[in-house]
Amino acid sequence: MSAVGSYDVIVMGGGPGGYIAGERLAHAGLTVLVAEAKSLGGTCLNVGCIPTKSLLNGAKLYAHALHGEKFGVTATGVSYDWEAMQVWKTKTVDTLVGGVGAMLKRLKCEVVTGHATLIGPGEVEVDGTRHTSEHVIIATGSEPVMPAFPGTQGNAKVIDSTGMLAVETVPQRLAVIGGGVIGVEFASLFAALGSQVTVIEMMDEICPFMDADVAAALRKGIEGDVTFHLGSTVTAVDDATVVFTARNGEEQRVEADLVLMAVGRRPLVTGWGAEEAGLDVSRFGVVVDDQMRTNLPNVWAVGDVTGRSLLAHAAYRMGEIASAHIIDTAAATKAGQVMRWHTIPWAVYSLPEAAGVGLTQAQASERYGEVVTATVPLALSGRFVAENGVKAPGLVKVVGDAATRTVRGVHMLGTYAPETIWGAVTALETELSIDDLRQVVFPHPTVSEGIREAVWAVRG
Repeated sequence: MSAVGSYDVIVMGGGPGGYIAGERLAHAGLTVLVAEAKSLGGTCLNVGCIPTKSLLNGAKLYAHALHGEKFGVTATGVSYDWEAMQVWKTKTVDTLVGGVGAMLKRLKCEVVTGHATLIGPGEVEVDGTRHTSEHVIIATGSEPVMPAFPGTQGNAKVIDSTGMLAVETVPQRLAVIGGGVIGVEFASLFAALGSQVTVIEMMDEICPFMDADVAAALRKGIEGDVTFHLGSTVTAVDDATVVFTARNGEEQRVEADLVLMAVGRRPLVTGWGAEEAGLDVSRFGVVVDDQMRTNLPNVWAVGDVTGRSLLAHAAYRMGEIASAHIIDTAAATKAGQVMRWHTIPWAVYSLPEAAGVGLTQAQASERYGEVVTATVPLALSGRFVAENGVKAPGLVKVVGDAATRTVRGVHMLGTYAPETIWGAVTALETELSIDDLRQVVFPHPTVSEGIREAVWAVRG
């Protein structure tokens, strides 16, 4: 077994959490090795966030072209070219992956392609070559969950999200098992392109992490031919026919041309030496504290592998926090560099879009008892009406605890919601009250004014 020189930090995985850590550490002058088994950018950049949004953008442009008459824009002969959409998706991914590689190279961060295995604190093996370091950051990511329903194993018509991104043609009939973010975004994408989509969700509502009002409004507002079966349990798949038990206990069948398995992702905690190295791993993922430390000395974990928040932007922040403490833990502690898990926003890029941060009304009631809340339509925003009309689905809901009137959650449905929600994140980060937020000046006309309208709608 060969050995290579030592580094200050070895990063196992080049996804969002891993490459942002490599960037921050190398920028501070540390010697860094990033080991990535496949492609820089991880799931998000290669087979997740970015390619999905590239295709969704095409679907949205198509939908807007089809329905532009009310805005005074009439297009004839409107069609979409799935192959061209795929070319655009691939070009986008390649450009961004290349950008990550160029950035790491510019900062003199060494990148190796290969499977990394944690041997122990300060020791990592990449395809038979041992590397040593003072610190190790684990960023191995996650993988799609593929439940072994009868009829799914070896069934080419049952695919995960990665396979869905690469389909050669748009299916006429698509069955989606799972109504979370992945299922809803793909349902919205293909429904906009004319597919007949059926979503089968085990819970009583889609996207159970959302506030119930927002989730229901999103489900009702999704454009195209989409049917939802809520409170339903899949029992088998026969070719491309999904068999499930409906909420009323009856067995039902949905015939499709393709079945998307979108029941979520799970941290990738096996196959790279976690157990052998003595790493503390729970049923959720690698156990970390709020500074991203594991139970092993100078071994850190960031991103999906922790199971705390399987979102790229959460991984970015975890990577930054781990890096800050590796660079100068005293300065990082003084600056308050810790993960504030309750302020991680979420976003769904469907038609319509949705986003939120903090507690739902139900969660806030459970934690604080009495709450104050208000929900307003986005039709109160002049820009929203100008660009969407008064009947377009859109709302803002704000939740606070009654005792202090501190903002505990903000939830949005409608155009630009993911671009706007960062302001609400700041409100939660700084623990603003309803009355504080009322004093913030929002630019006019913007969709963000919906937040102002919501806080002024709260009584008192």
